[in-house]
Amino acid sequence: MPFRWSPGATRTLSATALSGLLLASAAKHFRDPGFFAPLVPSYLCRDDSGEQRNGPLAVLSRDEWVAATGLLEGAAAAGLLLPRTRRVSAGCVTALFTVFLTAHVDALRTAFGPEGSPRARTIHGIRLPLQAPLIAWSWSLARAPRQTRR
Repeated sequence: MPFRWSPGATRTLSATALSGLLLASAAKHFRDPGFFAPLVPSYLCRDDSGEQRNGPLAVLSRDEWVAATGLLEGAAAAGLLLPRTRRVSAGCVTALFTVFLTAHVDALRTAFGPEGSPRARTIHGIRLPLQAPLIAWSWSLARAPRQTRR
């Protein structure tokens, strides 16, 4: 009997690949948090030094935000691997990537500001447009029809 590639197998492979990407990114959050630190907008970062007043959204420090997003990515990656939670997890990943758009825009804005550098402009100039295919990829998994058991 010849092998036939089914749409369900394609979705499983796609979800597994996205999960692998998310797991690698989650691990990098803890191995190299400095890579993600510029993506956390300053208005979200709590300042415990007392030098400036914290805004209403400043509930975590920059390091805590990096760790929290790493944990969220890891949890979403695990959810993508389980068929029962795949669609919900993919929807959450889509929302996460969409929220990350604001972080990438803020990082690019900062890179072109007075404290920016050519290297930062290049890095954030590449990272921002990469969000679009990631959002489309995760959305395609969230919109995929439910798999039925036979």
